[in-house]
This record gives sequence, structure tokens and C-alpha cells, in this order.
Amino acid sequence: MNLSHYAGRLACTIAILAFGLVSKATPAPSDFGDHPYYLHALSDLRAARWMLQHRPGNWDQTVDEVEAVRQIDAAIGEIKKASIDDGKNLEDHPPVDEHPDHPGRLHDAVDFLKKARRDISHDEDNAFAQGLQMRAYDHIDRALGAVRRAIHANGW
Repeated sequence: MNLSHYAGRLACTIAILAFGLVSKATPAPSDFGDHPYYLHALSDLRAARWMLQHRPGNWDQTVDEVEAVRQIDAAIGEIKKASIDDGKNLEDHPPVDEHPDHPGRLHDAVDFLKKARRDISHDEDNAFAQGLQMRAYDHIDRALGAVRRAIHANGW
């Protein structure tokens, strides 16, 4: 065998290895690229959570508000199970216009939860992701119900 034969085989091996490295560095379709609306939902869920937990007036958190936060955390967990996670901490939230009053914050939380529900409403063709989507819907709906109960219990 001559030197050009070995050089050709070496070049082919290098090309295969390079392709393997590039394909591993490229995110899978189930990652962020195909599901930007899930990232928006995570952001909206975090904002709703912030509105319910951060209380500048130091008022007591109601049982319904605690339940809403629990359901929001569960919805975030379902989205993370779908490997659509932006890696942010649960306590991280986007900058939002904050109402210092309790009723305003509860109404803002409802708005963020509605936005999160819309964000995940896009068609999903993956059966596994559909199940996660339905469970996330359920948690968001339960959180909405809990926040609405807290609003109505106080006549707001």
C-alpha cells in the first residue's frame, strides 16, 4: 500500500470524527429551538410565582396562594421533564411592573398564568410531550383556580 492510500483513509477517519463532534454539539430538536413558547411559559410561570411569593407589604400568604405556588412549581417541573429547561433558578423572574398591593399582585399572577397557558397551547406532535403538556395545563388551571379563590375570598 502506498502513502496516498493511508492519507485517504486518515482523511476519511478525521471527517467521520469531526462529523460526530459537530452532531453532538448541535442541540436536539426537542431542545429550545422547536419550543420557544415553552421558554415563554417558564418565564410567565416564574413571574406569577414571584407575584404570589414576594409580598412587599408583608401580608400573610393564604392557603390558596400557597397551593397556587405548589401548582406553578409542578407545571414548571412538567416543562422541565420535557427537556425544555432554560436552566434558570425557580426564584429567577423577569423584570415586571410590580404592584405593591396584594390584590394587584394576585390579578397580575392570574394574567401571567393565562399567558403561560397560551404559551404551551401550541400543537405538540410528540406523544410523550403531549402528556407533559396536558399535565402542565392541569397544574396551571389548578394554580389559576387557587389564585381566583384567594381573590374572591377577599372580595377583590
